[in-house]
Amino acid sequence: MEREEIFSRVQAIKAEIASGNPLGERVTLVAATKMQTPEAINAAIEAGVDAVAENKVQEFREKNSLVQPCPRHFIGHLQMNKVKYLVGEIGLFHSCDRDELAAELSRLSVKHGVVSEILIQVNIGREASKGGYAPEFAEEAFCRLRETPGLKVRGFMAMLPDSDDQALLGGLADEMRALYEEAKRSDPGISFLSMGMSGDYRLCIAHGSNMIRLGSTIFGAREYSR
Repeated sequence: MEREEIFSRVQAIKAEIASGNPLGERVTLVAATKMQTPEAINAAIEAGVDAVAENKVQEFREKNSLVQPCPRHFIGHLQMNKVKYLVGEIGLFHSCDRDELAAELSRLSVKHGVVSEILIQVNIGREASKGGYAPEFAEEAFCRLRETPGLKVRGFMAMLPDSDDQALLGGLADEMRALYEEAKRSDPGISFLSMGMSGDYRLCIAHGSNMIRLGSTIFGAREYSR
């Protein structure tokens, strides 16, 4: 996709979300840059996205030095043996989905004298194909991880199921918002409910998301043959 088209798409999304969510919170726009070239990513940055996020460690390492200054997030499933490549480089880990990963992030953050900001991933749809803490254990995980050295919990992340049942999706999004509100009452540092991708970001914003992760809406359909 041409730079001008990416710029135009980002500007349109920014205009659409400018009024924030129904709770009066600003919506943070994260560009999901899986399989995108540095040139395309830089076009999105120039257009005004709030952050750019990779799904794969290898892609992050290959492109990092070629991408303009911008907050860098990581939104993919993170393997334990690759955490070392990201600690100190990533501003926000969206997918802290298990205690073992939190422990490794903690260990390496302390070792390098940095604090890693994380979102706790919740498997709100209880899908076998997705990672994350079960909803009934999410609050317990929050209480535990917020006391973990080297980590700062900033909120929660969720991926809604692929479903046409708007009532179901809205109910799950409301559950995530309730979890976020409960955590925020005990920790003012909680700021982000990362929920909403290209197919469902409008629904998620309507139900209280304040951070969305958009790929194809910004860059067009991915070219897997490339």
